[in-house]
Amino acid sequence: MHRKFFVGMIVAGLLAGGSTVASAQEVFTPVFKAPYRAFTNYEIGGMFSDPEGRDYALEGFYGVGRGRNDFGVRIAYQSFGGGGDAIGVGGSFRTRVLQYSSNFPLDGALTLGAGALFSEGDDIFTIPVGLSLGRRILLEGSSTSFVPYAHPVMAASFGSGESDVDFVLGLGVDIRFGQNLDVRVSAGLGADTWSGVGIGLAFVR
Repeated sequence: MHRKFFVGMIVAGLLAGGSTVASAQEVFTPVFKAPYRAFTNYEIGGMFSDPEGRDYALEGFYGVGRGRNDFGVRIAYQSFGGGGDAIGVGGSFRTRVLQYSSNFPLDGALTLGAGALFSEGDDIFTIPVGLSLGRRILLEGSSTSFVPYAHPVMAASFGSGESDVDFVLGLGVDIRFGQNLDVRVSAGLGADTWSGVGIGLAFVR
């Protein structure tokens, strides 16, 4: 009961937290998380994304899992075209808080992060909090599985004398092929400045 109440409060806060700018995860790219990890011990991979207002972003990530929890770090290079370049660094934590049942059809995970974007102009820092909801779909007679999910994120961002609380809705699907390959596709919906799409590949063990 306490866990359901806690999760309900998070959902209510996320759905009520709209603002004029949306910040996508800890390195400011439209990359989001499924409600559970695709790996048992660790993962390593990369993402390419096309964030609104930037030419492109490339990022690498590494994650480790322990029980219901996993921890990750990532670094991103972002090109602003004629406006210069930026480097994003961040870390994240994910823990399962909901298990699907006859009363609730989805799995859920609480996500926490911290990150920064460093550029020739302003440096920006963020602390995103989100709740990922989805369900794994197994293909009968195959080792392939799909995890479609929705991941609303609310983030406190600050830097260069300004601060804000931002909101974005992440939508995505993780596609697992066999034992060691995971393809990830995601999109961020929010203010135009932070919307975009991303695709990536992870090696998982």
